Amino acid sequence: MSDLLLSPEDRYAKIIEAKKHNDDGSELSVLNLGPTHPATHGIFQNILLMDGERIVDGEGTVGYIHRAFEKIAENRPFYQITPLTDRMNYCSSPINNMGWWMTLEKLLDIEVPKRVQYMRVVIMELARIADHIICNSVLGVDTGALTGFLYVFQYREKIYEIYEEICGARLTTNMGRIGGFERDWSDAAFKKINDFLADFPAVWQEFENLLVRNRIFMDRTIDVGPISAEKAMSYGFTGPNLRAAGIDYDIRVMQPYSSYEEFDFDVPVGKSGDTYDRFCVRNAEVWESLKIIRQAIDKINAIPEKIFHANVPDYYLPPKEEVYHNMEALIYHFKIVMGEVPVPKTEVYHAVEGGNGELGFYLITDGSRTAYRLHFRRPCFIYYQAFNDMVRGQMLSDAIATLSSLNVIAGELDA
Repeated sequence: MSDLLLSPEDRYAKIIEAKKHNDDGSELSVLNLGPTHPATHGIFQNILLMDGERIVDGEGTVGYIHRAFEKIAENRPFYQITPLTDRMNYCSSPINNMGWWMTLEKLLDIEVPKRVQYMRVVIMELARIADHIICNSVLGVDTGALTGFLYVFQYREKIYEIYEEICGARLTTNMGRIGGFERDWSDAAFKKINDFLADFPAVWQEFENLLVRNRIFMDRTIDVGPISAEKAMSYGFTGPNLRAAGIDYDIRVMQPYSSYEEFDFDVPVGKSGDTYDRFCVRNAEVWESLKIIRQAIDKINAIPEKIFHANVPDYYLPPKEEVYHNMEALIYHFKIVMGEVPVPKTEVYHAVEGGNGELGFYLITDGSRTAYRLHFRRPCFIYYQAFNDMVRGQMLSDAIATLSSLNVIAGELDA
């Protein structure tokens, strides 16, 4: 029987049978890390071949959270897909939503007003900060430092309060529409954003002070789970994990969208590609996101017209109060909901810089109200494949820290 047809457990039984002992006579053992172990941060499994506490080999398995998102999306109208994109990287779901709407806008050749683009930038950078807060503070927990996690998590909640003010939801936001947002942002939303910009920097600086030069944290993360730039490229790494290895690739700079070319910000880059560098790159990206948000707010305030969506009645659902009293609005509502507005027969790919790297949408259409084929390029699925290679030869405790620093979000593993 081919090894590919064997279960992971049976494959490792064959490995152990072939190599029962090390040269010094010590026995090897198998450790099943996951799929429900809290240190895996999600529903996925790693079967590790261990020599004591040192990892000799390993194999990762996905599929325990399979939800068939791509096939479900191919049977839904385009505007009903954001509840699915929400649940991929749920730590920064608005970025997923904005990326999907931009894909449709590229398909339909819709020009989005500048104010809407700046509003999207604010939301996406807030989502990036929330994502990095989770990753870096949980890495602190996994290396024995709980205080920083508890301290900064309250500001993740403040970001969620901003989401709630804008769209009524917190974690999975279903935010936006083709061409823009469902409604304009309230004064309360802008106040919450400005309050966050005023209060959070001092807190984030204190969080950095707790860990960046902390000897215990440094010993637990430096030279732990390293990956070279060449190997990261060969695996298809993007985002903070690639930049930590020394490659300054950022979609916002290389292929700008939503007017990112108008913003002044740096792309933090590491050197060694280890756990410590991944932590430091994400820390630095939070400061850059704050800089971007301030610029975006200034640009929004400089536009007098309170525009919050493009003028595309064929694709943008009219307000419900107009549907009840205006025949033209009722007709547009009916045509959009029933899928009677044609779309081009073509294929399109659009990518955004997600919290963990290049989040792409490859869409093929046949002119109907649903996608003929839709593929999500999920960054977590790409770099999780390198995990066992990165921890080979390291200690079990190093594997936990490495997995945490990669920020593997289970919702992106199996679409």
